Amino acid sequence: MIYCLLVGYLCSFQTNKLPEGFVYIKAIIPDIVVELRYHGSNNFVGQPIEGYNDSRCILTRSAADKLKNVQNELRHVGLGLKIFDAYRPQKAVDHFVRWSKNTDTKMKAEYYPDVAKENLFKEGYISIRSGHSRGSTVDLSIISLQNMKELDMGTQYDFFGKESWPSNINISADQRSNRMLLQSLMKKHGFNPLKEEWWHFTVEDEPFPDTYFNFPVQ
Repeated sequence: MIYCLLVGYLCSFQTNKLPEGFVYIKAIIPDIVVELRYHGSNNFVGQPIEGYNDSRCILTRSAADKLKNVQNELRHVGLGLKIFDAYRPQKAVDHFVRWSKNTDTKMKAEYYPDVAKENLFKEGYISIRSGHSRGSTVDLSIISLQNMKELDMGTQYDFFGKESWPSNINISADQRSNRMLLQSLMKKHGFNPLKEEWWHFTVEDEPFPDTYFNFPVQ
């Protein structure tokens, strides 16, 4: 009996062992809020995505350490980070590719109302290769630590449209201010933003700039 339990423990440890250079974000930032959208159905596909076997957030150690600096600075003013996606296995990206070729548009009104599904690749909203699969890209927002609610950024996460561009001025002053706070802090601590998505940031000096990993999130 003891032997069986020991073998089970060791097998579980081996299964959850990450490649060298990767960490679970909670091990580095215990109080960070994580809501991996692709582990559930609240996303533009409308179902759990392949490769997301758990809701545990994974990043390279380099990205996690830099993110910790952002979290520390926000904490001083009663704010914190909320992560929607981080490391993304290639099999998840392949799932997006297959989805793009079928006729399912059940989430269109919520996530891409003004973009034809067949144009999502052409317009750059989805790609057959994602920086997330290199492990140093993160999608996130800011929350109030008082009520744990997200600051209003003008659109929801993963909204495909120019409304999500950080440079968009057709939003309220408070929404622009919230976006500016996120952008300025992330850039200050070593992340590069994406011009089409207010939530998307990549470490300036990625440790794996040419490698697209495919180990599962678990």
